[in-house]
Amino acid sequence: MKAFVRPTLVGCAAMLCAAGAANAQEWQPDRPINLIVPWGAGGSTDQVTRVTAPIISEALGVEVVVVNQPGASGAIGTQEVLNAPADGYTWTANAIANNATYAITGLLEDTDIDDWHIYLSVANVPVVSVPADSEFEDFGQLLDAFQERGQEITVATAGITSSGGTAIAALGAEGDFDYNMITYDGGGPAAIATASGEAMVTTQLAVEQTELIRGGRLRALAVLSDEPLTIDGVDPIPPITEWIPDMPLAPDYFGIFIPSDVPDEVKATMDRIWEEDVMNSEEIRTYAENFGAVFAPSYGEEARERAMPVVILEACGAVDRNEAVTDPSTIGIDCETMTETGTAE
Repeated sequence: MKAFVRPTLVGCAAMLCAAGAANAQEWQPDRPINLIVPWGAGGSTDQVTRVTAPIISEALGVEVVVVNQPGASGAIGTQEVLNAPADGYTWTANAIANNATYAITGLLEDTDIDDWHIYLSVANVPVVSVPADSEFEDFGQLLDAFQERGQEITVATAGITSSGGTAIAALGAEGDFDYNMITYDGGGPAAIATASGEAMVTTQLAVEQTELIRGGRLRALAVLSDEPLTIDGVDPIPPITEWIPDMPLAPDYFGIFIPSDVPDEVKATMDRIWEEDVMNSEEIRTYAENFGAVFAPSYGEEARERAMPVVILEACGAVDRNEAVTDPSTIGIDCETMTETGTAE
């Protein structure tokens, strides 16, 4: 792992911001809330969001409507939320590293992590898998093939900024190989396509592949972690560090994000619900245990601090791969030293 310095807040001290939210009135919404998932149905974001939404709906007393709006690696649905009135009735769900780095990759302009009040639920890890009848028995064989055959090897992902897209890009950079990416509207469809033989490899998240691995349709070769991944009913999946010891790694956190300029009472109420209901949710814990995720709920400044390692890794990875349209220094990330000193104003 490469070192980083925890971020600081610019323009609003964390303690003062938290106190302001805590002193706000309880929010009582009077109509349904739209929760936009900017990816297709069945993917990692969609899965955990549909487990979480009913918990929040019951606590608020109104329906939380999950709406799938895929496109442009999640940027289209995310922009829809940013364009909506800041009244607390339009939220999004995603991997926080996406929301924090859309401006770096040029998919969205003038946005960063501090445009969002962050509610994290689980951490996910990408898994390198192949169809059950693949020629590749372990990741070492696949790595040799990548290095020898390059673009002949097709990889199914949900897009360049998806977890699967950034995973294969990082693997290609560390393993010194090319590949041919095929993109789908979500991680679930990408995993299914691989199991069906449309692609030779997928690098999507474990939660999107678990049922296919359990069902014998996908063969898991490696997890992008420095520890094996244990999923109920499946042999432990070996860590990528067995083949690429210096692979940069960071947990990929997922959750629900509310625009930071909504009224204080919205954030205060959601903070309470997250702490009382989501952070104690057996439904989300069971989902995580069954699908190879990590139950890791947090909110506010704690969530931001947890998110920063993967944000830094993905922002600077985009620079290394010549995919960055905007210099990460504009949002306070110094890729020369892999430190983060603040936030964009």
